[in-house]
Amino acid sequence: MRHAYETSQWVPYPPEAVFAFFANPANLPPLMPAWQAARVEHAQIVTPDLPLGEADGSVIAGADTILTITFRAFPILPLRLTWIAKITEFVWNDHFCDEQTSGPLAYWKHCHFIQPETHDGLPGSLVTDKVTYALPLGRLGDLAHALAIRRQMKATFAFRQKKLLELLPARMPHGM
Repeated sequence: MRHAYETSQWVPYPPEAVFAFFANPANLPPLMPAWQAARVEHAQIVTPDLPLGEADGSVIAGADTILTITFRAFPILPLRLTWIAKITEFVWNDHFCDEQTSGPLAYWKHCHFIQPETHDGLPGSLVTDKVTYALPLGRLGDLAHALAIRRQMKATFAFRQKKLLELLPARMPHGM
């Protein structure tokens, strides 16, 4: 059975800078809990055509980029899993989606939306993550989802939101 998870977070930074942050594969491991020890092992980056000066020299992974990531699935086990994902949709300064092509899940699609939004008169960005996923093993996978995976998704994205607020200021171009 496919499951869905969605969460949003407002950050006080311009959408162009926030989008560039998320579109750079090097920023993925720091957004994951340290116990996962996530690493981008290989990145076959397809750089999108962007308006002059838009990327500000950042690495931008566009549509058809393929990433190979390894991580620990459980805190106490040293076993590393390999996840291969492909960016299947990419609209500069709006959204991009990645889908698992090989890995531990039966299905995974994660769309990252970055929209301009003002809070209390302060311009910034609304970051929305929409994930659709399915676990392997049929009903046993659905039971694991009910018992643990749903909570793990929520905890992982809560960690990511907290970490994003720590990482973004250091990665913003000067003057932002």
